[in-house]
Amino acid sequence: MTKQCFGSAQVPLSPAVRAGDFVYVSGQVPVDADGRVVAGGIEAQTEQVMRNIEAALALAGCELGDVVKTQVFLRDARDFAAFNEVYRRYFPTDPPARTTVEARLMIDILVEIEAVAYRPLRP
Repeated sequence: MTKQCFGSAQVPLSPAVRAGDFVYVSGQVPVDADGRVVAGGIEAQTEQVMRNIEAALALAGCELGDVVKTQVFLRDARDFAAFNEVYRRYFPTDPPARTTVEARLMIDILVEIEAVAYRPLRP
């Protein structure tokens, strides 16, 4: 099995890494293209995180429909319902398996999401 890293980040990680037929997307945070945390509450931040996941997946030739597992970190469990409203729009049918936890995050944000996608390599 070979490993292929995609993209670059301002911290020592790869936004996406392909390992065989799986693509692992590092935890995405609600920052825009300039690296600034987006303004707004959990809804706006979740929207930005999902766009960032889409972009990281695209680097590896994947899309949201290829996602089989996500792990979600919420700063405040009380945001769970509002978070779900946004998340549901990105996975309207057959959503991936998911774990959601309340956690202190590394920067002043409300949500971080990592993802695992499955897309077989083409021969």
